[in-house]
Amino acid sequence: MGRRILNDALRTIVNAEKRNKASAELQPISTVICSFLHIMKSRGYIKDFQVHDPHRVGKATVELLGRVNDCKAITYRQDLKARDVEQYRLKTLPTGQWGYVVITTPNGVLDHEEAIKQNVGGQVLGYFH
Repeated sequence: MGRRILNDALRTIVNAEKRNKASAELQPISTVICSFLHIMKSRGYIKDFQVHDPHRVGKATVELLGRVNDCKAITYRQDLKARDVEQYRLKTLPTGQWGYVVITTPNGVLDHEEAIKQNVGGQVLGYFH
């Protein structure tokens, strides 16, 4: 169920980007979506996001920059060991030059570069480029 919510939120962002919108409204949200958005913000793919009423169903407003080409949630659970993260990134991303794979690890939700630095594996949530 949680992966479907994440996938719906990411598809909303992509659709808003394709229509050249300045912002996108995500509802419902979860802590995983907020973590995913935080990674997208730190990597410069979105400008900012605001969470409204996080204790209930909640919603988030995402300010877009026009950099997101595609982002998807992986709906099946894919476990990765620390040594396999780079190989998975090369296999999953359409181009090997840019984009990020987001992984939930024992150290929190990280992108593939941070997971390699910290030498941790986990389950793949999705990717964006």
